[in-house]
Amino acid sequence: MAQDARRRVVVTGLGPLSSIGVGVEDFAAGLAAGASGISPISAFDTTGFGSNLGCEVRDFEPERYISRLDPRTLGRASQFSVSAASLALQDAGVDPASLVDRPGVISVGTTDGESQDLDQLVEICVRKGVDDLPPQRVARVPASWLSVSIAREFGLRAAETVTLPTACAAGNYAIGYAFDVLRLGEAEYALCGGADAMCRKTFAGFYRLGTIAPEVCQPFDADRKGILTGEGSGMLFLETMESAQRRGASWYAEILGYGLTCDASHPVAPDRGSIGDCMRRAHLNSGVTPADVDLVSAHGTGTKANDLTEAAAVRDVFGERMPPVVSIKSMIGHTMGAASALATIACSVALDRQFIPPTINHNSTCSDCAVDCVPNTARQAPLRVVQNNAFAFGGNNAILLLAHRDGYQPRQGAA
Repeated sequence: MAQDARRRVVVTGLGPLSSIGVGVEDFAAGLAAGASGISPISAFDTTGFGSNLGCEVRDFEPERYISRLDPRTLGRASQFSVSAASLALQDAGVDPASLVDRPGVISVGTTDGESQDLDQLVEICVRKGVDDLPPQRVARVPASWLSVSIAREFGLRAAETVTLPTACAAGNYAIGYAFDVLRLGEAEYALCGGADAMCRKTFAGFYRLGTIAPEVCQPFDADRKGILTGEGSGMLFLETMESAQRRGASWYAEILGYGLTCDASHPVAPDRGSIGDCMRRAHLNSGVTPADVDLVSAHGTGTKANDLTEAAAVRDVFGERMPPVVSIKSMIGHTMGAASALATIACSVALDRQFIPPTINHNSTCSDCAVDCVPNTARQAPLRVVQNNAFAFGGNNAILLLAHRDGYQPRQGAA
């Protein structure tokens, strides 16, 4: 189907919930300031590990955002997704009551689901026994609650609910899914993004892989030592451009398209060729060329293998004209299924306010990466098209393209 025959999809509401800020204004201020969300981990006992740092959402009070449901019946990740959806609706200026009987889609990506609860249930089984498992905690474990709870909180009876467990690329998968449903006319709105809570399982897994940084995350730095795990949620309210215009709403950005590939090789090692193919597919599907892209929001984990492979793939696709390549994981840590959703929100804010968020904790760029990572200080820049990279264990790659509301028009007839 030709691009001009499809409905155009825009971002009219942003709901970031992160370690550097909750809500658009605080999150945008954190991005612009190069804030750090690092603090000692409180979600579980880190005794025996060589590091105790992460990027938790501190002083989170779900009761501020959740009113219809009892927050105690929800796991922390579901509390995050519902709260972020509430923030996105508020930011979009949409009364949830107006959506109750309208066809919509709720798609949420995740890596761990409610693994914080699973961590605690496993500990109870080991220390006591299965007979001591609290039924309420068992009941809130299914990952499907991350999307279903949003529908229940706002009474969205006509909404399709989907939870996509495609690990660290899941946020982009969820946004891409919602984008397709909207542009094909199968829904009138979408609440989409990702959510994950800090959990022992994921921290321990990355620790055993030797990829937990001892102090800070330094993507593309010559002295980078790995990731810091984080948590949070990023939810976006999407609608067609026609819908936004009809209700007099402004939008942060237009979603042009996305690309997906699977490495289908190593379970954890990134594949340069597959990542490059994903970028090319995303450009083709979005009707843009590499020369149109003004900024790459990198997956940028701060590990030796990911940063080197990603930088090489970007160079393969963009050649000598490489745009800035930045990683907000330096600020908010790796928030797993929420990572690319929060990065999409960061891209939307960057397009709206015309600045590039920095890659903080940067001392010296790795010569083998050789990217302009906008070190430590945000940069004003005229941005028209922004690319958001996301890669995951299992070889799942998802790349999203967004455009400034005034600065780019899709080419006629692009595939």
